[in-house]
Amino acid sequence: MLNEATRDFIRRHLDADVRQLALQGGRDPEVDFPIALEQIAGRQKARTKIPSWAAIDGIVYPPHLSMEQCSSEQTARYKAEIAGKGNLFVDLTAGFGVDAAFISKGFTKAVCVEQQAHLCAISSSNYPFLGLSHVSIVCGDATDYLHHMDHADLLFIDPARRDVHGGRTFGIADCTPNVLEMMDEMKAKADRILIKLSPMLDWRKAVDDIGRGVSSVHIVSVDNECKELLIEVQKGECEGVRIVCVNLLSNGGREVFDFLPGSPDSSIHRPLSAVHYLYEPNASIMKAGCFELIAERFGLCQLEHNSHLFVSDTEVTDFPGRCFVIDRITSMNKRDLKEALTGIGRANIAVRNFPMTVAELRKRLKLQDGGEVFIFATTVANEGHRLFVCRKKS
Repeated sequence: MLNEATRDFIRRHLDADVRQLALQGGRDPEVDFPIALEQIAGRQKARTKIPSWAAIDGIVYPPHLSMEQCSSEQTARYKAEIAGKGNLFVDLTAGFGVDAAFISKGFTKAVCVEQQAHLCAISSSNYPFLGLSHVSIVCGDATDYLHHMDHADLLFIDPARRDVHGGRTFGIADCTPNVLEMMDEMKAKADRILIKLSPMLDWRKAVDDIGRGVSSVHIVSVDNECKELLIEVQKGECEGVRIVCVNLLSNGGREVFDFLPGSPDSSIHRPLSAVHYLYEPNASIMKAGCFELIAERFGLCQLEHNSHLFVSDTEVTDFPGRCFVIDRITSMNKRDLKEALTGIGRANIAVRNFPMTVAELRKRLKLQDGGEVFIFATTVANEGHRLFVCRKKS
């Protein structure tokens, strides 16, 4: 897809500032300058988003928007774990092809369907470099291909979450293609279906909308930022829907918490004078909303139903989120605040179920941002508004 002069220019400027290069302009007529800039920017983005691809000379990258929208290597590898192994895998909305590349490694054959011709051309160029000779690229419409495809072990679909005007959509029925309209036919054509949806979507409504066959929901975060919602569907009825909250970490680790909806609503209560640790759930837990179950499973006290913070008297080392050591707990009384904040000039402030914004509270407390101190402003059941002055557990 690229001539040798353009490839050579890209190699020589891989670490250059793309904006500065653009100002200099193209000087060699044999270099496709706009494409070269696009490829340099794409490879720089891939170093953090798809590092194993960035290490391969010859991989071609799509325009900026496709690079922003494609899955990261971390989330693609996680989807490959869910997908498992089989004979035929079909990705009905392949895009740039990151998810398909990782998932397809577990299958004997794979088909990537994509309606944008330039993305099909890019995947056709890239996949040989990735050792994916068993993957076929089909330029076409997902719904049309579904009508005529062979039976597959796994179907994957990632519907576009923007309408014709470019605005974001979050309901399944508002995405393109409409997965709900395709569901019966997908179930007839595959043993399992894996659907990728916006992390903004309410997973409970998504399960209700899809109806029979939902076996699991995966709420996937990367470094505590919620990235995607994955729904696994199979033929027939399921005994229960397993909810998996996973936070993938840059250091290669992960935090996982799974449960079946309908667990008992319970919480353990302790006086604040007896607590020494505060816990903030990761983004996937917050999205799942399983706070009573978190309290029950880890033996924690939930400060208040809508605060989503937990405390304990002894440390819980495997909590799926951040742990802090509580140094002081104070009311909003002026004298109490002065005593609790003596010697503190800066702090990281968070508010949970509290009547002030971070900016308003920071101004009230006269504290600069940053430092080693963390202040959680929240509401405690039967005790009102409280500030927890903490330091992060090392």
